[in-house]
Amino acid sequence: MASVRTKDEQYMKRALRLARRGMGKVSPNPMVGAVIVRAGKIIAEGWHRKFGADHAEINAIKRASGSVRGATMYVNLEPCCHQGKTPPCVDALIERGVKQVVIGTLDPNPLVNGKGAQILRDHGIEVIEGVLEQEARLLNEVYFYHTQTGLPFVTVKYAQSLDGRIATSRGDSHWISSEPSRKFAHRLRAQHDAIMVGIGTVLADDPQLTVRLVKGRNPLRICLDSTLRIPLNAQILRDDGETLIVITETNALKKIETLHKQGAEVLIAQKGQDGRVELKSLMKQLAERGVSSLLVEGGKEIITSLLKDSLVNRMVVIAAPLILGKGIEGIGDLGITDLEGAIKPSSYKVSRIAEDVVFDLKL
Repeated sequence: MASVRTKDEQYMKRALRLARRGMGKVSPNPMVGAVIVRAGKIIAEGWHRKFGADHAEINAIKRASGSVRGATMYVNLEPCCHQGKTPPCVDALIERGVKQVVIGTLDPNPLVNGKGAQILRDHGIEVIEGVLEQEARLLNEVYFYHTQTGLPFVTVKYAQSLDGRIATSRGDSHWISSEPSRKFAHRLRAQHDAIMVGIGTVLADDPQLTVRLVKGRNPLRICLDSTLRIPLNAQILRDDGETLIVITETNALKKIETLHKQGAEVLIAQKGQDGRVELKSLMKQLAERGVSSLLVEGGKEIITSLLKDSLVNRMVVIAAPLILGKGIEGIGDLGITDLEGAIKPSSYKVSRIAEDVVFDLKL
């Protein structure tokens, strides 16, 4: 017979799988799944489907065929205890007479952070914490990082040849990676709140920066353009989706007005010593706007600056079986002169997509 702990882990694994269904839909909220069990049988399930909608616990209660009184609820994140876009979930659990709540991990939000669990205990509900806690925290690593640091979780993604080139010496980069890898890249876009490139990438490639090869929402498109060089017919200004142009100078008032009329927003950012956008302060501004996850797709100068400033949390590098020789590097000079100073990942995964090799690194 399976132990109680093993059973708890089985139901929590199910809650985690349900929670993943909200990926790319619930941000800046966390992904949460809930399972209600009575007498060893699942009687209802739910997950947080989209931002502003019912939370996982409420969806599970609503899907129950009968009363949930005396049942156990498994949820990967501590139930909320404050009024947001929806009422506190702890109130519903208390009112419906749930007997026990098993939690994967506490919510780092200062408005919750143990308070939800304590309220449940104060009303006679048994609470068990820390079941598959590592898995629960990993699932919502973006939410945890954004909540605890006030910064977006930054992922850098690019495709390169075996010899580390993201484009030929003439700037041709279409297409280094395979079609399945490009589909994977669009899935990454759909999972992030915003996607960012520099004006050099816009001028060279005129990208759309939308989600097209998979189903999903378009991220906020951000272009770093200190001196406002963006062409008014650029695709990121013409295609569906929100666009944010980040500048440091405001002398082109007429062009700014035209961009506003085209539906784009212009953000005046702090200027760094190099005359470009100061990235640390920009990250704080983006986080305050609700951007909890940011995908950076180039170019070299932005990626290099982000790495220098220790602002990168994850790197996804797609290596294609090509050798280009002279060309454009994915990363510039980081000032590293010996191997001891090399940036080393805290963890990494290596996988294959068609003929490409994908390195997924956490920094």
